[in-house]
Amino acid sequence: MNRPVVGIIGNQYLLNDDYPVHAGGMMNSEAVAMVSNCMPLLIPSSPKLVDIEELMATCDGFLLTGARPNVHAEEYGDSHTEAYGEIDRCRDAITLPLVRACVERGQPFFGICRGFQEVNVAMGGTLDPEIRDLPGRLNHRMPPDGTIDEKFALRHEVTFSTDGPFQQLLGAQKVMTNTLHGQGIRDSGSRIVVDGHAPDGTAEAIYVKDAPGYTLSVQWHPEYNAANDPVSRPLFEAFGEAVHKWRASRSDA
Repeated sequence: MNRPVVGIIGNQYLLNDDYPVHAGGMMNSEAVAMVSNCMPLLIPSSPKLVDIEELMATCDGFLLTGARPNVHAEEYGDSHTEAYGEIDRCRDAITLPLVRACVERGQPFFGICRGFQEVNVAMGGTLDPEIRDLPGRLNHRMPPDGTIDEKFALRHEVTFSTDGPFQQLLGAQKVMTNTLHGQGIRDSGSRIVVDGHAPDGTAEAIYVKDAPGYTLSVQWHPEYNAANDPVSRPLFEAFGEAVHKWRASRSDA
């Protein structure tokens, strides 16, 4: 039997500084295939190439990945400046309405880093352009030097709400995570529940209240070492279970 399909939202890059490509990290595809037990399908995130209805008809669930470009500040009512960093309006045009449609229909998605921020913005929330510039906050950005393993090393605790979905899923109220982001949630969107925080108060884990499907999203990068990490693996396993159930419900319809 064919595995359910997880659409992995891709990003636009210039290969060798001159050849435009849509690409996605191998870690994401491996986590979806090997831990969630679904077929990864890279989505070229541009409204010129795909639309929301055909994406939802083709895919059973979606992985909203991290990316260097940020959500454009105009999407949450701010004026864009250099402080907000690189942007990708094409990805904004796909993921923001896709999140809202999935919430409405109960189709599962899992947001990571930029994807976590997209979920908040899609539901009416706002972002801070640079967490490390705020009083009392840590520097959550990727270390500039070191190997991949060093850059994705565990760096701070995340504390979850008592008896919330993350504590129930992971079996612990505190876990260690990596941290590789510059922006973060300023104001939570409508129905967004912040279920986990870093020691400096930065939102790290969210879900959409009363959504019929899987909407767990995290600010860190669980795709790294997902098959072996005791925090990452349950997140991708639970996401995969939700996607399999969605596929089954389609078959029964």
